[in-house]
Amino acid sequence: MKWGRKLEANTLRKVEGSLFIAPWVFGFLTFVAFPLGYSLYMSFHQVKITVSSVNYSFIGLQHYREILIANGSLLYEELLPFLKESAMMIPIILVFSLLVAILLNLRFPGRTLFRVVFFLPVIFSSGQIVQEFIAQGEGSLSIMETLRIDYYLREYVPAGWAAPIQKVMSSFVLVLWYSGVQILIFLAGRQTLPASVYEASRIDGSGPWNTFWKITLPGLVPYIFLNLMYTVVDLFTFPSNPIISRVNTTNYGSSSALAWIYFTIILTFVLFVLALYSRVDKSISGKR
Repeated sequence: MKWGRKLEANTLRKVEGSLFIAPWVFGFLTFVAFPLGYSLYMSFHQVKITVSSVNYSFIGLQHYREILIANGSLLYEELLPFLKESAMMIPIILVFSLLVAILLNLRFPGRTLFRVVFFLPVIFSSGQIVQEFIAQGEGSLSIMETLRIDYYLREYVPAGWAAPIQKVMSSFVLVLWYSGVQILIFLAGRQTLPASVYEASRIDGSGPWNTFWKITLPGLVPYIFLNLMYTVVDLFTFPSNPIISRVNTTNYGSSSALAWIYFTIILTFVLFVLALYSRVDKSISGKR
């Protein structure tokens, strides 16, 4: 009898869990899985829209060959410089947000106001606003013109990297605008570290520098990689991304193929971050 009641309770919990997750499953299948599958189907077809119907002509991998081989200017001349920009923006955003989060965790007058100020750009800066700022040349550092940094970049840095570095520096302030969520995550992670550990380190005579490297930074490793993952995905939708404007309704087949190629590139970056985190986590666990 008790076994039967236990079985009924387990079944009831499973049914309740299934009911709670059912709206998400329905939404995923309807609004995510179906459009993904449909776009993959269109990437292998030449799509022609008429007044009365949509006609599909199977062409296999032709769209993929055109994008990757025949006409690779978009990927190799526009996307690669953007990826170089992202490779520079990611550490800038992570380091800046980590330092600001540590500072905002300290007790000082007006701390709440400063927290709100650093998070406000996340609320107000939509993609269109940031695009307008970039088009107007806002967000640049005046020190670049004063010290003629652009001249030294052209003279002493390889051309393949000089242009991305200059572009990042020209919108440096806007890049920092993308640190609001990361600051919030780091701040939450810092507050999970027990105060007793810091108190014990102070009793043992450890200074702020050693405390940061021995306690704070190792304790924030999961949050560093969470922010790394978020920043990678977020930057792939950055307004200056050349792919975003090319995925449109002009040619459904070609746009779908381009979107899937771009998705594969993003997935590769995400898997690399996960593999890196797995190795670092094992290394830290082994030292403990």
